[in-house]
Amino acid sequence: MRRIIIFTALLLSWLGGPPASAQDAYPSRAVQLIIPFPPGGNTDLMARGLLQELSKALGQPVVGVNRGGAAGAIGNAELFRARGDGYTIGISPNNAITTQPHLQNVNYTAEGFRYLCLAYDNPQVLILGRNAPFSDFAGMAAFARTGREALIYGAPGVGSTQHILTVQLLRAMGVEGLNVPFTGAGPIAQAALAGQIHVFVEAASIPASTGLGVLAVLGTQRMPSLPNVPSTGELGYPMAGTTYGGLIAPADLPDAIAETIERACRTAVTSEGFRVIAERLNAVPSFQPAGVFRERFVTESAANRVLLQELGINRQ
Repeated sequence: MRRIIIFTALLLSWLGGPPASAQDAYPSRAVQLIIPFPPGGNTDLMARGLLQELSKALGQPVVGVNRGGAAGAIGNAELFRARGDGYTIGISPNNAITTQPHLQNVNYTAEGFRYLCLAYDNPQVLILGRNAPFSDFAGMAAFARTGREALIYGAPGVGSTQHILTVQLLRAMGVEGLNVPFTGAGPIAQAALAGQIHVFVEAASIPASTGLGVLAVLGTQRMPSLPNVPSTGELGYPMAGTTYGGLIAPADLPDAIAETIERACRTAVTSEGFRVIAERLNAVPSFQPAGVFRERFVTESAANRVLLQELGINRQ
């Protein structure tokens, strides 16, 4: 028996050791997905739509956990500190990573994460609050001219994509407004439903899920899902406005695990189930592999540093 044991040990050593057990294979348990915004916002809605398909592709539950606040910086800071073992990953829109490090004292930069895949790329729209004293874009423009801060708008934090786009639009119109900051699109939508703000910029998934009206699509073309809503380009204010995001992880995530998640993400994003959910939310599924996704965020981060200075949006 002793000779058999010694022989087996030598054979396994020669073959490179015993095969990995099923428990050692990734993933062997549930995966936590940090959502850096409160429930009900665009990032949360896209994450919830993706969770089921991502769970199927990985073969383990993927559990969404909301960590809202500071325009996405709180949740992303928590992810940055997490262990790079693949059991804590995150989903983030561009602004929380490409802009907030230029505005807040956070522990991360755009270069400090492991990028896994882009999952969505959603046009932004100008949304009408309930009981606002106007009903169309022309009425909003006229009302904004009645006083320096007559128009009250909401945004998910100073320097957020939506705040920047609103400032750009109002400046192009030659008017100003009063910005009311919120922790995310969910609370903003609730304030709009309660008549506390007049307008806000967000993804088209928000009016689709709340029933709020839409004044304009930020861009040069109309959205197929909103054929009766004019673009800001048609209205004389050509500008581009989208928010896009995907899966990220701590920087020390091993290559093999990152590649597993990237493959699962491709399967989930291109699935029929996610497409149906996204269309219901007026959202656009858009898979891009890790390298392309990372380059897009890092390039935008460098550009946003200059843009924030031009718009006079300073570090908080």
